[in-house]
Amino acid sequence: METWISHWDYLVLLILRPILAISFVFLVISLGWLLAWKLVLVHVPLVQEIFGLRKKPFKPKPMTRRISRYYNSINARNSESR
Repeated sequence: METWISHWDYLVLLILRPILAISFVFLVISLGWLLAWKLVLVHVPLVQEIFGLRKKPFKPKPMTRRISRYYNSINARNSESR
């Protein structure tokens, strides 16, 4: 009967304890990440941009720039001359 206990002790010591320890560490890290995500990281604009949580609204460029004003004046002169 003593051999069964010693084999069981070796099984627990060499296999089950490391698996349980790794599982516990993974669980603690996961819960910490989830808590940080829900409380802080969702509100950081860089994180939102990386994970695609917030779409940037498309803003068309205004037509009153110098170059566009120049071409608009040329187009206006061409249409007047025709």
